[in-house]
Amino acid sequence: MDTTNKILEVARRTVQIEAKAIKHLEDCMDIAFAKAVQHIHQSNGRVIITGIGKSAIIAQKIVATMNSTGTPAIFMHAADAIHGDLGIVQQNDVVICISKSGNTPEIKVLVPLIKNFDNKLIAITSNKESFLATEADFILHAPIEEEACPNGLAPTTSTTAQLVMGDALAISLLELKGFTDQDFARYHPGGALGKKLYLRVKDLADQRLKPQVTPQTSLREVIVNISENMLGMTVVVSDKNVVGIITDGDLRRMLTSGKDIDSLVASDIMSSNPKTIAVDAMAIQARELMEDQHISQLIAIDAQQQYAGVVHIHDVIREGIV
Repeated sequence: MDTTNKILEVARRTVQIEAKAIKHLEDCMDIAFAKAVQHIHQSNGRVIITGIGKSAIIAQKIVATMNSTGTPAIFMHAADAIHGDLGIVQQNDVVICISKSGNTPEIKVLVPLIKNFDNKLIAITSNKESFLATEADFILHAPIEEEACPNGLAPTTSTTAQLVMGDALAISLLELKGFTDQDFARYHPGGALGKKLYLRVKDLADQRLKPQVTPQTSLREVIVNISENMLGMTVVVSDKNVVGIITDGDLRRMLTSGKDIDSLVASDIMSSNPKTIAVDAMAIQARELMEDQHISQLIAIDAQQQYAGVVHIHDVIREGIV
């Protein structure tokens, strides 16, 4: 077997082994899981998630997921906990301990200390007979038949199962809380994801000049206005209301028509009923509308249906909303 085929065989086998373990997790969503979720939801404290080795890395990811979906969570490394970090745990906190075997030395030292504080303990483990499982108030069983590692040593399938169990917890809590996309936006204000959720048309329109002419503006003045604002267009406004738009394309068509330039005004060459969007609409809606209509700009209007500015496709791209 050549190297390429060998690589692909190993990769596919890894996916198959881990996919089988994840599928089996469906059967592990039992009454203990539901009670654990309900207890977290009803508690007045935070969720403290701890583990050792690769399980500690999974714990950190679950913490991040919970924090971003409305469940306050803190990571506590199991080894550091028994050397001072146990002070992180407060009276009403719920502790989730992640361990494949449930019998590592650090876990055996840490668990009794948590129990002494009278905090509820949730175990995510592959071993229901382990020390961790027998001491936990709730057992979230994440069994595996084998690690994807051919030596059965590197945590692979087990950490995948732990991660999926953590996602199931976080999303169950999200549903119970009625967590919305607007709530999500408050926790994700940065980056393209946050901008998709909170950036509005007015945020983009305010960054631009407001090119405009009246219906009676001469064609020469229209050309100057378009050139000065560098948007390839201008808006025809009457009493603050949008009545039309003139683009570079309109100018080219007019020039090829043979009409006398000196006698023309804006209303003679404008396109009526241009595409508009409310200033309070989401910026991502503006992008979608421009794509659907195959246009490069939209006219923003305020609550009184009056001209408020222009949003160009370049504004959307610059903000990373693609």
